[in-house]
Amino acid sequence: MKHSIALPQGYRLHDVLAFHSRDAESVAEQISPERLRKGVVMDGVPLVIDIALGGADTGLAEYAVQAGVALPPALAEQARNAVLNVLGLRIDPQPFLDFAANDSLLGELSRRQPGLRIVQSATVFEALTWAIIGQQINLPFAISLRRTFILQAGVEHSSGLWCYPDAAGASRLQVGDLTSRKFSRAKAETLLRFAALVASGELDLVPGPGNSIDDIGKALLAVKGIGPWTVNYGLLRGYGYPDCSLHGDVAIRAALQALLGEDSKPDMARTEEILKRYAPHRTMAAAHLWASLHPRAAD
Repeated sequence: MKHSIALPQGYRLHDVLAFHSRDAESVAEQISPERLRKGVVMDGVPLVIDIALGGADTGLAEYAVQAGVALPPALAEQARNAVLNVLGLRIDPQPFLDFAANDSLLGELSRRQPGLRIVQSATVFEALTWAIIGQQINLPFAISLRRTFILQAGVEHSSGLWCYPDAAGASRLQVGDLTSRKFSRAKAETLLRFAALVASGELDLVPGPGNSIDDIGKALLAVKGIGPWTVNYGLLRGYGYPDCSLHGDVAIRAALQALLGEDSKPDMARTEEILKRYAPHRTMAAAHLWASLHPRAAD
């Protein structure tokens, strides 16, 4: 069964395709100008979300879920949420544009990129494991480790696409499964510690009464090996939380250096103070700073 998703005016499809095609050898995504196919395990069910993007110019995307089983309503809703995530439809960019319109630092930059959005991972678990994998290493190496993690912990769908693992699948790995494939011991231990906590229910990633995003952030910080950058990046990519402070991000600091015209990057403390000006829209401020490092001629 096909379902439709309305796309906003000025939707920047190229941003979405670029984010999900960063791994040239991707095993869990298949990307073309007209289609995005994403494999992911949800509630133990390996499924592929197939999004047709041919109607993006007319403000419409269609998706179908290939699971091999009838989806219960709760799982169907999770799949729809994943579609909203991967298409970057969680945060409306306009409030930040209004907020920063006359800002001396980001005003002109934001006006050049009015439709810029935050593209997310399909699930919160994917976002947080990706944040752990990417700690303190360069992007190409992080992408290769992510691919390894998918092949070690994920499930191959009947279509041949691999499905990004859920917590239960990842928690079955041993540290040696990862360290034998270029993961550092510390990174492997943190990743599997996190997966085990989620799989057991000890770490609840579902927001709700008595479990706010702030509560989830504090619980994540209590996990050995997870620090503020990982939490903020995970909240950004996983929940589309609008006020994440990425002051520990090297690329954010590099973007600020260029905008400020200074000879060195601002340190983390100064970066945090600069980003505070944009609360409660710090996530979109980060998006514009990241994009400033890779401008498009058409933007």
